[in-house]
Amino acid sequence: MKSNTCVKSSTCLLSKRMHFRYNRRVMKSLNEDLKTGKFKQIYLLYGSEGYLKKLYKERFIKAMVPEGDTMNYAYYEGKGTDIKEVIDLSETLPFFSQRRLILFENTGFFKSGGNDLADYVKELPDTTYYIFIENEVDKRSRLYKAVKAKGHIVELTTQDENTLKRWVQSILRKEGKTMSDSDILYFLNKVGTDMENIQKELEKLVCYALDRQTIGREDVDAVCVTQITNHIFDMVSAVSDKNQRRALDLYYELLALKEPPMRILFLLTRQYRLLFHVKALARQGFGRKEIASKAGLHPFVAGKYMDQAKRFSMRELRSVMEEGAKIEQDVKTGLLSDTLAVELFIVKYSARKEDKTASV
Repeated sequence: MKSNTCVKSSTCLLSKRMHFRYNRRVMKSLNEDLKTGKFKQIYLLYGSEGYLKKLYKERFIKAMVPEGDTMNYAYYEGKGTDIKEVIDLSETLPFFSQRRLILFENTGFFKSGGNDLADYVKELPDTTYYIFIENEVDKRSRLYKAVKAKGHIVELTTQDENTLKRWVQSILRKEGKTMSDSDILYFLNKVGTDMENIQKELEKLVCYALDRQTIGREDVDAVCVTQITNHIFDMVSAVSDKNQRRALDLYYELLALKEPPMRILFLLTRQYRLLFHVKALARQGFGRKEIASKAGLHPFVAGKYMDQAKRFSMRELRSVMEEGAKIEQDVKTGLLSDTLAVELFIVKYSARKEDKTASV
């Protein structure tokens, strides 16, 4: 049984590595198309990394359509996009230009409603070019298969730790700044893995350290905003360390930032649920990358969760999740106010054993 699990895990990891190498090749090909000006007739860019989708969208528009040319560029957004109107426009010859570009964003055509367009793209006029930007796609859909046969498909997902570190270093280098690898990792742990947010926080850091070449973690603490998921992570760490003052301070900070108490409770119980999942996978012998894949976590975030999960027993984690559900029910039935309910939840699980005995 164990050997079958290992075989499946190895196959999964091999598949992910091949997928990563494939996407890296395709992204390199995208950059080559932009550099040479030899464009595919259809592009589909999809996935969870909004920064990369926005970056490539803007670069392709700039490269394929002269600035200010509104006659040969059209933009459709949302699920209400009229396919008949799109087809009529696609049949129209470009006006004093070699191509007409039509860009679609978040239409949902790759999940439903795109069959008519799937039939049409097979006969798409040579002068008409499509770019699709989507969050999710169904690879079984007719439109996906039609685009794959005629164009270029790239999945743009959250980047791995090394890629993000290199990207941060390149941005800092252009600004004449340096930052140690350990401090970059500290920075990423604080601000998260969303590239758009990383860029905004880096801009703040560069401005803050305007007269200095080296940026350190004290600068990160001074100006960077902790993502709420990391805030919750720190709160759970404080609870596990029985540091009640720290846990409550973090809670009050979130309240000051106008976070609703029930959302905080939801994120707390979600955190414990993730820890339960991660701990269960670790006990089955899975490694960090496998756990990251199965739990839907970034690999370097999975390492943090594995370390945190060691502080709890499975029984404790199950108890906390059950208590979270009970408190939510108490708030809904009016037995407790939401702010007090979450505070009592934090106090209960951050109390030291002697404190609990004393309170009884």
